[in-house]
Formats: sequence, structure tokens, C-alpha cells
Amino acid sequence: MSALPRNVPSSTELHDVRWLRSSHSTGANNCVETAAPPAGRWAGLLAVRDSKDPAGPALLFSPESWTGFLAALR
Repeated sequence: MSALPRNVPSSTELHDVRWLRSSHSTGANNCVETAAPPAGRWAGLLAVRDSKDPAGPALLFSPESWTGFLAALR
């Protein structure tokens, strides 16, 4: 990966974002949600959080880091 993901202690610090739930999520609410902050300090990054803890921490990935992360999972 080109850069390490950054941590946001509380995803409530990410204002004006629309969180999207994984299409692979189940009714058990055990999935991740992603958002693309539209402006400000985190614009251009991808935010990822645990759907069970919406006010909890979020990880921020650059597009390159996210691509590398997904490639590593495959």
C-alpha cells in the first residue's frame, strides 16, 4: 500500500457524509459502511466504519491504499 490509513477517533467528526452499507451485509448488522467525505480536510479519502458502532472510529484510506487493501484481501 502506498500510505497507511488514517484513524478518526469518532466517525461523527466526518460531517456531511452519506454512509453506504456493504451489499454483502446481512440482517445481523455485522458489516462495514463506507463514505466519501465531499469536502474539507478528508475530501478525496474513503472512510470505513463498523455498522454496529456508528459513532465509533473510522479509518480513512487514500484511493491507492484502498485499492491495495482490497487486493490484499483477495
